[in-house]
Amino acid sequence: MSLTLIRTPRTLLSVLIAFTVVLVAGPAAEAQGLKVGILHIGSMADGGYNQAHAEGIQVMKRNLPGVEIIEVENVPEGADAERVMENMVKQGAKLIVAASFGYLEPALRVAAKYPDVKFFHPGGYKRAPNVTTYWASTPEAFYLMGMAAGRTTKTNKLGYVVALPISFFLANINAFELGARSVNPKVETRVVFTGTFLDPAKEATAANALLDQGVDVLGVIVDSPITVVQTAEKRNAYSVGYHSLGAQKFAPKGWIGGIAFTWGNLYTRFAKQVTEGAFKSENILGGLADDYLTLAPFGASVSADAVALVNTRKQEFIAGTTHVFAGPLKDNRGVERVKAGAFFPLTDLGKMDWLVEGVIGQPR
Repeated sequence: MSLTLIRTPRTLLSVLIAFTVVLVAGPAAEAQGLKVGILHIGSMADGGYNQAHAEGIQVMKRNLPGVEIIEVENVPEGADAERVMENMVKQGAKLIVAASFGYLEPALRVAAKYPDVKFFHPGGYKRAPNVTTYWASTPEAFYLMGMAAGRTTKTNKLGYVVALPISFFLANINAFELGARSVNPKVETRVVFTGTFLDPAKEATAANALLDQGVDVLGVIVDSPITVVQTAEKRNAYSVGYHSLGAQKFAPKGWIGGIAFTWGNLYTRFAKQVTEGAFKSENILGGLADDYLTLAPFGASVSADAVALVNTRKQEFIAGTTHVFAGPLKDNRGVERVKAGAFFPLTDLGKMDWLVEGVIGQPR
């Protein structure tokens, strides 16, 4: 057996080398050297808001191993946030996620100084040429959790511990009650506002007060759901989580389900926009059909029939064949808010300053 040495012309060899480089230069290679900064208002292990963003960054890192991460937690809103972002820019960050609502103004100020750095802000209501805002609309998901809770409760009393009576949170509570009532007309939802996004003492007090009133399902809209779901678990009540898929481990026996923001793939797309020069300032608002709003797995306490009902309604929401706030709807003071045959559009949630009939509590 003889071997034949094939001599490749230099020009052909150059083409082959160039072709090989192109093949290697996939998404990971494109992001090589990109520095991404992210700052958090609280702990990255809070089982909620901050953990969801931190987990999203780690998914982005796995998708794009060439990315370098600069991550800082427990950053107060205001001047401290501005200083942290300035420092990230000085370290070479070209993409910064300002992962708290109160970081918007600091991010806009830093963005104005560094137009070649791209900023991404969750839930922001203002943009700039190098600032994108993003979030996901959640009332449909809360409606689905209400359906599961309405079919699981034994006392027909549900409760919610909520940070502040702002319109988007009111909409979530309303959606939850409407979902519960759609499968159990006897259900009521009691709500307590703590006045802050993170105060475990106040959250425990609110949760226990609701449980003392006969509530056997607790939901939560604060940064960390840990205190509320653990309080429910200790008192043999059910719970519904929010923000992160990690909340379930804190209440394994009474877990009904939860709503989670799974930001990883969206953050990966953000990084690709920056590396590919395809960034454009936009306001992104996703929903159940998108890969960054996820329903957590249901707990063992939720019946198979309830899960089937939820899944059917979920597909109806995605198809647009049904609406969360379909009339006729009255508020809990007896005032008609949505007429029969009409519906309150999700795009107008910023105007929802009322609680629906069946919710016990007042926003003011």
